[in-house]
Amino acid sequence: MKQESNISKRIAMNLWLPIIVVVLILVAALSVMEVRPLLGYTIMAGDIIYLVVSVLWYEYMEKMLSREFLAAGFEQSQIQKMIFKDLPIPYVITDSTGMLLWYNKKFAKMAGEKISKKSITQIFSGLYKKVFPARGQEKEYNIIHEDRKYRVLCKNMEMKGFESGSGETQGDILQVFYFFDETQLLDYKEESRKKSLVAGLIYIDNYEEVLENMEEVRQSLLLALVERKIVKYMQGLDAIIKKFEKDKFLFVFEEQNLEKLMESKFSILDEVRMINIGNDMSITLSISVGVNGKNYIDTYESARMAMDLALGRGGDQAVVRDGDTISYYGGKTQKVEKSTRVKARVKAHALREIMLTRDKIFVMGHKIPDADCIGAALGIYRLAKTMGKSVYIVMDKDCPAIAPIVEGIFREKTEDEEEIFITNEQAMEWKNKNSMLVIVDVNLPSMTECPELIKAVHTVVVLDHHRQTNETIKNAVVSYVEPYASSTCEMVAEILQYIADKPKLKNIEADAMYSGMLVDTDNFVIKAGVRTFEAAAYLRRAGADVTRVRKMFREDMEHCQIRASIVSRAEIFMDEFAISTFDGENITGATIVGAKAANALLNVQGIRGSFVLTSLGNCVYISARSIDELNVQVIMEKFGGGGHLTMAAAQLKDSSLPQAVSQLKEVLKTMHEEGDI
Repeated sequence: MKQESNISKRIAMNLWLPIIVVVLILVAALSVMEVRPLLGYTIMAGDIIYLVVSVLWYEYMEKMLSREFLAAGFEQSQIQKMIFKDLPIPYVITDSTGMLLWYNKKFAKMAGEKISKKSITQIFSGLYKKVFPARGQEKEYNIIHEDRKYRVLCKNMEMKGFESGSGETQGDILQVFYFFDETQLLDYKEESRKKSLVAGLIYIDNYEEVLENMEEVRQSLLLALVERKIVKYMQGLDAIIKKFEKDKFLFVFEEQNLEKLMESKFSILDEVRMINIGNDMSITLSISVGVNGKNYIDTYESARMAMDLALGRGGDQAVVRDGDTISYYGGKTQKVEKSTRVKARVKAHALREIMLTRDKIFVMGHKIPDADCIGAALGIYRLAKTMGKSVYIVMDKDCPAIAPIVEGIFREKTEDEEEIFITNEQAMEWKNKNSMLVIVDVNLPSMTECPELIKAVHTVVVLDHHRQTNETIKNAVVSYVEPYASSTCEMVAEILQYIADKPKLKNIEADAMYSGMLVDTDNFVIKAGVRTFEAAAYLRRAGADVTRVRKMFREDMEHCQIRASIVSRAEIFMDEFAISTFDGENITGATIVGAKAANALLNVQGIRGSFVLTSLGNCVYISARSIDELNVQVIMEKFGGGGHLTMAAAQLKDSSLPQAVSQLKEVLKTMHEEGDI
């Protein structure tokens, strides 16, 4: 419109130019007449003749140009109309409600001939009024219509006023829709995705442990059977597999076969575990797969990180890592205890070297600390003190579960000793550039006592025995996470034995570490291996007293009665799960009582897993326990929790006990039907 207005102005100026010249000549003629009248009259006569000719020419040109403009405008509108009608993409204009006002041939062919006086929302189920763009905006949608995939661009246009398809004036809003058929493009993308290569790793978890208890003549046969089983399984997926160490394999295959692998839930894990030619211990595998990396190196790195996660969760499982999305399969057996202590010695030396270079050391556990948490923290505290460092244990609130230990610490504390326990605020205030943070008994940053401290301190060390999940502490310079260990106190006890400075524990510190092992092993019944008893023996030599520890953690009568009541109210679900509930309001240490009740329910014959749900405030705490046949960790992960194969927990916020029980039963039923438990 602006361009047409400029053209009209230029044409009018050219037509009015002769008249302006006539006026100028007339003024000149009048001036000449005063000096030479004859010449002046001659010029004026010529000027009048020029004026008459110019007016006649102006009238002629104006009519001719008007006809030309009208013809050109009409021709232009017809061309535009034809262009829109024959536009190779479907194009439609609707009113603000979605009623069709105008559409081209492609749209009519796509949507069907009988579409007049219809709304676009009636034709396409993926489009409805609520998703239309606001005034002056545009939006994109992806819809499927008759097996074709379209990207729809919708623009909101303002008009002065128009008549809708129903004959009513609808204001000044129009919706313009462009439909781009991307079926072929998306099919090509999907085909390309299926043909892209994914990388994977296979590790034999317990290679050394299995072979050391076998006759030499059988070892080669066992390894050959395992390798043959792995290679044959991967060949069924058209994979290329290569053994690059005695117990490690690398494989590559097309992504379209990954779905088949995931549908089978990595059945190779069970197939290898069932191989038995006289070996006392079953061979287990850890498998990792990296998907959708930026390049092949990134894909392999993703697989390597997934393998670290699989091993950190105890092995005997598969982990698929697709960007930030991680899927787990297997993990049904207990992690095998490592007979070698090389890793413990290496981590101990690394921890000592880092401590020597730091001035302040903070030790932090998880929220609502238990005996294992405080025991491990005290072990690291004594190590740092032996090295002459300023060390503090971050514990924001008092916890009834560890009250006897804390009281004993303050009893044995001398007047010249620094403050042992500090709050979160004090830790954030006292930290400096040369500080160090040791995290014990937890590897989830959100579950630590003060998550902000992890970001504030550059040097972080993690010591834990819980299985890892997607959420990890990423800036740790040393991460010693061993799911085979019975407790973090066991790991710290081993570390203390390899430190050259030979820290000497106080009696209360040895008692605290010993009690941590007792609680996490349920009095050396759960996950107690050879190294567990060796660590317990070290603590006994360091001054731990079994009788003193037992007295320290005796229950009061109220807790005994509550625990017995929880056990008596338990419901047997699906003939193998024991589920019980109780209201923990106004009960000191309610979650501890629930955990002890869950342990007691395992003594019932035929029970594979026990679950005690404790209501406390607006949250329901689930304590899950098993002996060895059930992986309660994968069950609790469905609720955002975690833990060990035989001991796990979760929290359900803003939930009631009946709702939580219903959710738990649904998860147990679904996982049992799918063969996950």
